[in-house]
Amino acid sequence: MIRVYNTLSKSKEPFEPVRPGKVGIYLCGPTVYKPSHIGHMVGPVIFDAIKRYLTYSGYEVTLVVNVTDVDDKLIAESARRSMLMSELAAEMTRDYMNNLDAMGIDTVSHFPRATDHIDQIIQFTADLIQKGCAYESDGDVYFDVSKDEDYGKLSHRTLESMIGEGGDTAERKRSSADFALWKSAKPGEPSWSSPWGPGRPGWHIECSVMSSRLLGETFDIHGGGLDLVFPHHENEIAQSECRFGKPMARYWLHNGLMQASDEVGKVGGRATRPAEDDLQSQSAGKISKSKGASAFSEMLKEFEPENIRFFLLSSHYRRPIDFSSERIREVGTGLESFYRFFKRYQRVTGRSFYEVAAATRREEGDFDPESDAVLVEVSERRKRFLAAMDDDFNTGGAIAELFELMRRLNRQIDDEKLEEPNRQSAERIAVLRQGAATLREIGLTLGLFRNPPKEAEARGDELAGKLLDLLVEIRTEARKAKNFAMADKIRSSLAELGVTLEDRPGGTEWTIGK
Repeated sequence: MIRVYNTLSKSKEPFEPVRPGKVGIYLCGPTVYKPSHIGHMVGPVIFDAIKRYLTYSGYEVTLVVNVTDVDDKLIAESARRSMLMSELAAEMTRDYMNNLDAMGIDTVSHFPRATDHIDQIIQFTADLIQKGCAYESDGDVYFDVSKDEDYGKLSHRTLESMIGEGGDTAERKRSSADFALWKSAKPGEPSWSSPWGPGRPGWHIECSVMSSRLLGETFDIHGGGLDLVFPHHENEIAQSECRFGKPMARYWLHNGLMQASDEVGKVGGRATRPAEDDLQSQSAGKISKSKGASAFSEMLKEFEPENIRFFLLSSHYRRPIDFSSERIREVGTGLESFYRFFKRYQRVTGRSFYEVAAATRREEGDFDPESDAVLVEVSERRKRFLAAMDDDFNTGGAIAELFELMRRLNRQIDDEKLEEPNRQSAERIAVLRQGAATLREIGLTLGLFRNPPKEAEARGDELAGKLLDLLVEIRTEARKAKNFAMADKIRSSLAELGVTLEDRPGGTEWTIGK
């Protein structure tokens, strides 16, 4: 049984969808006023993997990621760039979508935009006024938090602790804790007609409207970064549940924040590892546009998308992510070990790992290992992988099992000398193929190993390949002639160029690295 950590209850709970066999997920997306950075990829990568795993587990999943295309930041940035807000939003949305596409995030069912739902937002606001949960004040409309007895239940705060100064609209509010549903337009700002005058939506109500329209008044999972628990998600709950009189979402899943590695946990001058629910500590080093985070499109020039995806999934989603280029390279080294195994597999079987038929449903991947020692361990690693994912989508633990499975298959090739043609047998090759099929099956549930890496294309370049093959041949002849100085010079010179040589029973193989 799948269990998930629910921020609402601060505990792990059995996952039981609202409608048997169907799952609705809403993930808060970006405010599109500047190019996306790596922090914007965290939630989509995590929830793309969650959807893949739930689909693999037999559920029909609808994943919604919204786009906030009207906001104070958008208005300010469009003014700075002397362009229409709609043009800026369209440009930055294209950037976001291009980055998702590069990362292989193709499981999102809907990308609703706030500006496409203005009529529904106005109706939602009017309904809250009619129910006595909201009030109009000088063209603005505010939610009255005193009307919600459960206000603060997600962030586990008291109303008294949330009351502040109220900002520059304090004089219009009944309480400083009240939040805007509709904002009256200032001169020159984008606006829409409403019963309260020209204006635009507040931030929180956009998500309540889009989630309820696409997933229903109560849906299964609401996701987002830990920094959105308050005020954004708290306010979504308040306005949605006051309007519909029922729970908004059954489970609230919050991912840890992306942090610069030299800032992680530095609170009060002492470096500590932030806890999963410690927003203050995680926020200290959070990567954001306001802190000058570089555009994600630039990062893609340095790292392959699968390398970044592997990095983001290598720890539990609720933990803060320690970001640095060095960390991504470290994780990439581990990923390269899989690519080397894939090459070995092709040498032994004559088939590409990426052509291996893999089960797409959990029950389809079950097999009887009988008494074969290799298959017994393959089956056990698969079970451990599934147990990790069933335990609150622990991708970090799941990837650890991928490594163990890959090592076991490498050991089989070594122990049974399968790279030597005269040592191969149909029975042992069949065992290796089953292990590879299982590896690909569970890798695909995380969105990994879908296609060969681009480096493979570089390795396949005809001229570069022939030149490297020639150098390997010259080195082999030098070794046969006991000219080890020349052989070592070829190896070290190629290593300086990023080419690794591996001496194996069947010959020397080369690999181009980063």
